[in-house]
Amino acid sequence: MSRKDITTVHLGQYTRESANTIAGELEEAGIVWWYKEPGWLSSLWEHGVRLFVDKARVAEAKEIARRVVDERASGPPSEPGPDPLPGT
Repeated sequence: MSRKDITTVHLGQYTRESANTIAGELEEAGIVWWYKEPGWLSSLWEHGVRLFVDKARVAEAKEIARRVVDERASGPPSEPGPDPLPGT
């Protein structure tokens, strides 16, 4: 099957960082994907990157995306901020 014969479906809308990680995982799994970022005007109301994947492998792609988002949400604790200024 050639790439021209593949139908893609919307996987979801993600932050740029999550979308990059998901895309890397999709590549490793051999899943065809593409993305669409909002244009300069639509970026006023549309935030994030929309990912599209091969319809035949959407279930597998959803699992990958869910795992990546969950891992990013429960990632390592953030580093403590700078010490407050004296007298504040």
